[in-house]
Amino acid sequence: MKLLRKIHVTLAGTLLLFMSACRENDINILADLPVNKTSVNSWIYELMRDGYFWYDQLPSKNGTDSSLAPEEYFEKLVYNRQTHDRFSMITNDYDVMQQQFNGITRAFGLHYMLAYTDPSKTKIAAFLSHVSNGSPAETAGLRRGDIITKINETELTENNYNALFGSGETIRLSLGNYDGATVTADNSRSVSLTKAQISASPVAFSSVISKQNKKVGYVVYTQFVPGTDKDKTLYDDELRSIFAGFKNAGITELVLDLRLNGGGYISSAITLSSLIVSNYSPSKVFYREQWNDKYIKYWEQKNGPEALTYKFTAEQNNVGNRLNRVFVLTSQGTASASELIINGLKPYMQVVTIGDHTAGKNLFGSLIPDEKKRWKYGLYLMLGQTVNARGESDYGTVHGILPTQFVDDSKVPFRPFGDENETLLQAALSEMGLTTGNSARLGSKISVQKILPAAIRDTPAAWDQKMIRDQHVFPALID
Repeated sequence: MKLLRKIHVTLAGTLLLFMSACRENDINILADLPVNKTSVNSWIYELMRDGYFWYDQLPSKNGTDSSLAPEEYFEKLVYNRQTHDRFSMITNDYDVMQQQFNGITRAFGLHYMLAYTDPSKTKIAAFLSHVSNGSPAETAGLRRGDIITKINETELTENNYNALFGSGETIRLSLGNYDGATVTADNSRSVSLTKAQISASPVAFSSVISKQNKKVGYVVYTQFVPGTDKDKTLYDDELRSIFAGFKNAGITELVLDLRLNGGGYISSAITLSSLIVSNYSPSKVFYREQWNDKYIKYWEQKNGPEALTYKFTAEQNNVGNRLNRVFVLTSQGTASASELIINGLKPYMQVVTIGDHTAGKNLFGSLIPDEKKRWKYGLYLMLGQTVNARGESDYGTVHGILPTQFVDDSKVPFRPFGDENETLLQAALSEMGLTTGNSARLGSKISVQKILPAAIRDTPAAWDQKMIRDQHVFPALID
């Protein structure tokens, strides 16, 4: 094999495309450029023959139809889309997707759950589960728990919500009220939003809860991103500061809220896990990578037998010595780097997951451009899978990591993060033996029927179910 080129790696997770409610096997097409289909398809095949985790399952090149559109050609090469590779994809605008991977996107900053609001299932509403920090939505005064019933004066339905949320740079939202039993429109409450570039802190909320002689650290973490272009470690340092506060407060329990976290940079997953792991030592393995046989040989020859082993790092604000367990709040949108945290900590401490099952992404991949810049197509290609220190990686199915305790998180209206009567946090506190306030006197809640299993965000799927390894290279080895 020859080392022909080096391509920056993105160690990636699943892609459900929450913002457009696409199925897991949909392909994201970002641009329309005139290209030579045969040449593009030949490039696709050679890359997959080289690095694809299932390269040995590809048909012979002569047995493929190079006259197909690249999107269709690629899809025919994907191995068992429904059961094995749910996540590889193609884009014909690599630069746009790379920006999304770097957390740069224009959006309103809305995260929401769609659910029916009437027994006949003709009307729906968007229940805000989170509003991004510094976003147009936050500036307009929207917050978790708000209910959207109309967009641009049009009532939401199962058939129009996607088009309405994507109807332009500016939209007008009409809000609704919950009267204890039903959701009704409030024509006096509306806001206009205009998309803006968002680069928000991934920490949505953090606090120390003191109850019954216990101190509980609680943090809502929405994506794994280390920092900004100007400050590469800004957000990782924010995590470190939060855990310094937890350590100084003397917490003995920790609740890590990952229900909205679809993944991100693996470096931040290492930082977070290293702040949590019990009885840290530099020899403790966080995870290992399993590539195809060609790349296992390559990496081990290049860097030695431990080349694909990644360990926890020393963090002075680690709180693990005070913990024998960690509670993780999960949803079907919890994915990739989030699942890596759960799986990677399990050999060293009890991990109690509360909520719903996770997305089920134990594969990693790379976003690969055409090095010769002949076209803007790029492949987001699965290269292998991760395992923990015990060699476990049994969550790569549509059922993901099953919760220790299933809790329905569709009860509305949503309470603020940190509210002890918020559904999932209350369940975690109860599991610790801590009682919370009388929720009955705080107003009733109802469970609504969700249209989609996971929360949606109005941003392109920049972080949803991705594990991205930064500052690394992927050598394309082609005969």
